[in-house]
Formats: sequence, C-alpha cells, structure tokens
Amino acid sequence: MELFVYHTPEQTPSDSLPDCAVVIDVLRATTTIATALNAGADSVQTFPDLDELMRVSEKWSPELRIRAGERGGAKVQGCDMGNSPLDCTSAKVTGKRLFISTTNGTRCLNRVAKANTVITSAIINRQATVNFILAHQPKTVWLVGSGWQGTFSLEDTACAGAIICSLEKSTQITIGNDEVIAAKSLYSQWQDNLLKLFHLSSHGQRLLRLEQDQDMEYCAQSDILDIVPIQKELGILVKWEA
Repeated sequence: MELFVYHTPEQTPSDSLPDCAVVIDVLRATTTIATALNAGADSVQTFPDLDELMRVSEKWSPELRIRAGERGGAKVQGCDMGNSPLDCTSAKVTGKRLFISTTNGTRCLNRVAKANTVITSAIINRQATVNFILAHQPKTVWLVGSGWQGTFSLEDTACAGAIICSLEKSTQITIGNDEVIAAKSLYSQWQDNLLKLFHLSSHGQRLLRLEQDQDMEYCAQSDILDIVPIQKELGILVKWEA
C-alpha cells in the first residue's frame, strides 16, 4: 500500500487519481459530514458552488433537506445552518439529505470525486477510516488536506499523520512522498494535545474569533465515531459502518 499526503487539493497530481482518496477537513467540513451521517442523515451532497447547492436542493421537499453553507467560517445567509457539527443533532437531520458547501472541504471533495473510492476523514473517525483502508487494501491512497484557500492547514496534516501512524501498526506501507513523513512527525509531536494545536492554527484562530470554541473541542476528540462517509454517487456521501 503506497501512501501519499497532499496538504491541499491544488497539490494533487493533475494527470492521475488514486485507488482511494481520503478527503480531510478537520475544521470542520469532514467532521460535520461524519457527525450528520452518524446522527441519522440519509446522505450528504457536497457542492463547491453555493448557487448550485440552492438550485439542486430546491428540487427537494423542505421536510427532506437541510442546506448548510459556510464561507470564511461563518454561516451563509439563506441556509438552515453553517458548518458546525454540533448543529447535526438526530432531531434535526434524521432521514434528511444535507446539502453542504464550505470554503475548503467541499472544494477538495470535488477535486478527487472521480477516484475509484472516495471517503472522508477527521480526527473523530480516524480509526474507522483506518479500518476501512485495512479492509479494502487499496494499492494507492491519497490523504488530501483541504487546507485554507489553497494554503497549508496544521489540523488537516495532523489528521493525515494520525491515520498513517495507525495504519503502519497493522500493515506494511510504502511512503509515496516526503509529506507522509512530515505528517507523521506533526501528529507524533501533538497527539496528546490536539486541541492546543487547533487553537494555534490559522483557521483555529478564525473560529475562536467567531466564538466556535465548542466546535474545536468536539473536532479534537479522537475516534469517537465508528463510521466512514463514502461517496456512492458523484458528490453524494453515505455511511459506511466500520
């Protein structure tokens, strides 16, 4: 199994795709997606473009949809919610499709959408992600951070490192690029205090200014959900249970 880490979707090769792409946006899109599916959402449909989200979701009954829009960390006007995983309660999402567009995470999903297998991961479902990869044994795996508008994000690379550290305990891996070593090193240094790392990160600072402290505390919890969001159709994610 050959692993590659890309800090942003822009860094991924333009002429190839992996057997399995793992999209990571810890703060907060992939944390929110996993939480919504775990809470009973029927599915999650992702959009890089807000206008397209509105157009497609308009075809659905209001009782069967939730529109989630976020730009710059804040909720988009006209949407039912922003990008907070804490809003994804069972009472709110059960049986509904979550239509979501965020600053970074949904753009990253769009980049790798045509890979053979596409899943999403965060710290909260890291071990479930590892279990999925071990069960399927893809030949090549890309761990793709969403970053922040094309730039590096500490939290996404730390999550990639967490996945790698767990994987190599159970299977033999081949290091595909130097970023794999960097991700492992970052996670190894901060694994006992991920919340502090998140607070230090540039996006963490944005969320603190928006008073999203509780969101970050939730996002920093390791392995609390035993599910993996997996793409069943282009841009549509459902729950794969580990």
